[in-house]
Amino acid sequence: MKKLLFGTVFWVLLSFLPGMIQAQVNISIGFPLPPPIVFAAPPAVIALPGTYAYAVPDVNVDIFFSDGWWWRPWQGRWYRSNHYDHGWSYYDRVPTFYRNVDPGWRRFYKGSNWHGKRWSYERIPVKRLHRNWQTWHNDRHWEKRGSWGVENYRPRLYREQPVYKEPRRYQQKPAVEHRQKKINQQKSHSPSKRKYEREDRRY
Repeated sequence: MKKLLFGTVFWVLLSFLPGMIQAQVNISIGFPLPPPIVFAAPPAVIALPGTYAYAVPDVNVDIFFSDGWWWRPWQGRWYRSNHYDHGWSYYDRVPTFYRNVDPGWRRFYKGSNWHGKRWSYERIPVKRLHRNWQTWHNDRHWEKRGSWGVENYRPRLYREQPVYKEPRRYQQKPAVEHRQKKINQQKSHSPSKRKYEREDRRY
């Protein structure tokens, strides 16, 4: 009986696998991937005040680190990777952390001044970031250790955090939004989802 049940489950999963793979391939093939970035040495990052997002300040493109991923906006779309210089994959929305990234952060970095207050930022090696980012987030490390290096900086509570509007070049392009909407509609009308919705209504 157990063997029969196992065999049935195996064939059901196998029947869904081609569709899942096809959906992933369609999303990946539909959008070009950003070119790799060449670094002479592993870059340093800085912690952006008021957030637990990190930025690479010494390159002329925006690269961020947040929640264990490297993030990169390119040609109106977002990409993420486990690496800072390659392996980018398409991400279908503006990442949550970016809502609290001040669009003027690069200008403030160059002037060592955060909104009129002296900013003694710390340059963090990549290996140290990978080793500690989760502990820093859970322990609220930057609030306790000099408030991101900004003089007389008062960390805001999360609910008080400003939500910055994304620069126009980082908004999703209309073609991207249309494609994503079509994908979401296909998902919402899939037989498996309707089955679960019917089962939810029973309870």
